[in-house]
Amino acid sequence: MVRAMQRPRIAVIGAGYWGQNLVRNLGQLEHLGAVCDASPEVRQRMGRAWPGVPVTDDLDAVLGDPDIAGVMIAVPAAQHHEVARRALLAGKHTYVEKPLALTVPDGQDLVRLADERGLALMVGHLLLYHPCTEWLKAAIDRGDLGQVLYLTSQRVNLGKVRTDENAMWSLAPHDVSMALHLVGQAPVSVAAQGLTYLQPRAGIEDVVFLTLRFAGGQAAHVHVSWLDPHKRRQLTVVGTRKMVTFDDMEPAEKIRVFDKGVDGVAPGEAQPYESYGDLLTLRDGDILIPQIKMREPLRALCQHFVQVAAGQTAPRTDGRDGLAVLQVLAAAQRSLELGGAPVALAPDEAAA
Repeated sequence: MVRAMQRPRIAVIGAGYWGQNLVRNLGQLEHLGAVCDASPEVRQRMGRAWPGVPVTDDLDAVLGDPDIAGVMIAVPAAQHHEVARRALLAGKHTYVEKPLALTVPDGQDLVRLADERGLALMVGHLLLYHPCTEWLKAAIDRGDLGQVLYLTSQRVNLGKVRTDENAMWSLAPHDVSMALHLVGQAPVSVAAQGLTYLQPRAGIEDVVFLTLRFAGGQAAHVHVSWLDPHKRRQLTVVGTRKMVTFDDMEPAEKIRVFDKGVDGVAPGEAQPYESYGDLLTLRDGDILIPQIKMREPLRALCQHFVQVAAGQTAPRTDGRDGLAVLQVLAAAQRSLELGGAPVALAPDEAAA
């Protein structure tokens, strides 16, 4: 195991489109130990931005540096398993951008290897470090919303079309991780339907709709697309007492709590009445906008991984969390290939 240290040095593997943000945060936190990237242009840009920080394309040299306590991996998803495995074998605490891997066996391999080596494996479920998600989870756990019935989320935009993965693998890990976190369990089944418009020959879905069903009767519906005129990052949680919207595109008032619901019959109970108004009463109360202190979620995530690499804490989003999300995505991919038929998760998967 890497020894605990007061100021661990962290290397970033892959400093392109997203990895440069990890570099920025670690650099500002004064924990950036090295940058590794295959692109000469990226290396040149990183060298100019962070003079004095080693910048290289030699992964073995970075992993062999005894002063590097941990690595943050932001290479293409198809390389996550290979690079993370090499990092764990080199004895480094390892952070992997979402998804953990592209197959369940590869994800299981990384979790097993980290356990065997006594190393931390952390996955980049960024929105779980968002102050609004933290506020929402605390409200659910306190029972403020009553029993959670269902969640709906949208993550759509006209932007970054990928050629190596569909919109579900690119975007949905955020929403799936939030659904599992807020409901507090893995689903028992997943159904997904996708539409292919821009790359029909490659069969890469641009638009995907997922439905997750949970053992307690809860459901989550996720809509992701990179072919949409709107840029939306929105989550709605409906409870028996209250409902909440989390709109991450709002500059300030991101959370709204609606004191709305239907009183009269508990969820799942038989309804012994003939007309709608016999027992049910619509409740339309106040709208509350709570004051939530904002911070950059990625800064919070990077600070947390620094603490993990220093041996001060265990990762909040560890390899098993990443594996649970990966199992849902793998089941959803099978559903896509079956034309939207529901796919059950095995009991060990649902309990992951």
